[in-house]
Amino acid sequence: MGAITKAVIPAAGRGTRFLPATKAQPKEMLPIVDTPTIQYVVEEAVACGITDILIITGKDKRSIEDHFDRSIELEMCLEKGNRQQVVKDLRRISEMANIHYVRQAEQKGLGDAILHARYHVDNEPFVVLLGDAVVYSEGRPCIGQLVDCFDKVGGPVIGLEKVPKEKVSRYGIMDGQKIGPRTFVLSDLVEKPSIEEAPSAYAVGGRYLLTPDIFKYLETTKPGKNGEIQLTDALRRQLGERPVFGYQYEGLRYDIGNRLDYLMTQVEFGLRREDLKGPFLAYLKRKLKAG
Repeated sequence: MGAITKAVIPAAGRGTRFLPATKAQPKEMLPIVDTPTIQYVVEEAVACGITDILIITGKDKRSIEDHFDRSIELEMCLEKGNRQQVVKDLRRISEMANIHYVRQAEQKGLGDAILHARYHVDNEPFVVLLGDAVVYSEGRPCIGQLVDCFDKVGGPVIGLEKVPKEKVSRYGIMDGQKIGPRTFVLSDLVEKPSIEEAPSAYAVGGRYLLTPDIFKYLETTKPGKNGEIQLTDALRRQLGERPVFGYQYEGLRYDIGNRLDYLMTQVEFGLRREDLKGPFLAYLKRKLKAG
């Protein structure tokens, strides 16, 4: 199969669960240590050979475009201060990939956001990475694992993560049959089931590899909860007509969606930084000892 080179990153949500921090900035720009969340997402795609990225934005999301653009005046100021490495790092951000933008004028759901990418992907398979979810993998990046699975099964692949039983009601949960290591063929997707109704403990994990026929299902999917077009609804219709697969990726997902998860993300990423780990860990130990 040909290489997959295109990615879609939906980043048009309002981020109301993080107000007031998101009143004037997108939640996707909230930093994890010193790097905006969405930069981690873009870097994951680029590390897997993606060269063409479409970010779906919305009102008040201009800072995302500014972040991935060059800032000549800032670079000149830094060069005068002999901070060449910082300049190099900033230029790398603007040169990672060909990044394009389209605005989702109305908040009509994830399915509608992806529908905005129809002409950009141009009848090719493409990957979708949610802009407010970071997946940390020590080996092959998450989206690359889905690409590898697609090369074997030849159909759409949904990234899955196994969640504790008591948390299944927070996610879309898959029903299906295991057909290989970490690989499933799906028979259904159930949105936020109760513990008793959940068909499995495998949740949809914010990463997808979709085929272009998904657009015909998105076009005719009726709005569901909150009047939004749900990607899950379109996928359920698709798997009724062709095989759709799930892959339990290796990695840890961090959702930048609520305050507690965000704080835990900061701690874990801070402890992975060689320049911060020592003093940060010492500080945490002192705090724990002090109670």
